Amino acid sequence: MAPYIGVEPTPAISGDLPETPKKTSYLLEPNWINIVFFVVIHCLGVYGLFLAVTSAKWQTLLWIWLLHQLTTLGVTAGVHRLWSHRSYKARWPLQIFLMLCFTLGHQKSIYKWVRDHRLHHKYTDTDGDPHNIRRGFFFAHIGWVLSKKLPYTIKKGKMEDLSDLKANPIVMFQHKHYYKILLLVGWIMPSAVPMYAWNESFVNSFYVATVFRYIFGLHVAFLINSLAHTWGNRPYDRSICAVNNYYMVWLTLGEGWHNYHHVFPWDYRSVELAFTQINITTLFIDLMAKIGQASDRKVAPQHLVEKRMARTGDPNPKYSRELPKIKFRLLEEVEEIGNVLFKPD
Repeated sequence: MAPYIGVEPTPAISGDLPETPKKTSYLLEPNWINIVFFVVIHCLGVYGLFLAVTSAKWQTLLWIWLLHQLTTLGVTAGVHRLWSHRSYKARWPLQIFLMLCFTLGHQKSIYKWVRDHRLHHKYTDTDGDPHNIRRGFFFAHIGWVLSKKLPYTIKKGKMEDLSDLKANPIVMFQHKHYYKILLLVGWIMPSAVPMYAWNESFVNSFYVATVFRYIFGLHVAFLINSLAHTWGNRPYDRSICAVNNYYMVWLTLGEGWHNYHHVFPWDYRSVELAFTQINITTLFIDLMAKIGQASDRKVAPQHLVEKRMARTGDPNPKYSRELPKIKFRLLEEVEEIGNVLFKPD
């Protein structure tokens, strides 16, 4: 089935609009459990990197590359474009595959990830955003994980409508049995395969294929929250922090066109010109559509994209590290330009 290109007016947003960003009055509280965990796991990851360079077999290095690509695909095609933004539909075999790929990355359950990501879009660059870039690069990258969630963010998270996730048996199964699946898929399997398939040592298998791979993949994902909201250009909306960053495209299988994505998050391509701009995830979804596993791919109509660029885009988009000045986001503008989390099926 060909991608669906919507021409009807974008439906109104349900619930409250993002409040005008203000200088925060919330102070961060350290999450000591996460701090201790990440300090330890990063130390082990550095040791894994040393082993990868000095003693790991080439098959092990190829193995962690493959696992990293599968993990990234689970994030981009799965928890992001499918479950967070409902930009296309997937049959159960594809959903199960993407669920397992996502769990490889140890980034919490699909249910919790989607909840936080929808908050990120709805309240972007404000205290309702779990990894608000206006609190600094470090906070947006990993500081938000090392801190207790802000009261405002918790409040807004409880108000989010997640009924579509609760109705999905695959999502709820993974949410209920997350740590069991994670232990098997994210920790035992990556270590066991090198040991039994090409006689890799346990030390290399665990520290390289499991720990180092996990840390590397985590920071690649975190760069979307930090670098892709800091350094790049804003051809679609110069008033938001999200940027297009060409280098992130290669690291994340196509998620680097972030300024476009924040303007049209329900576009399954996550990019304006999918055939001229690199996007491996889009090609994967298109392949799944050809074999009958994906359908109802949603695309922002070109006239709407051009209209938005002319009105709010940077006419001379150059790479910059300067965050835009804060401004109001009006209900009429949000409805007209299609800046919603997802379009109804």
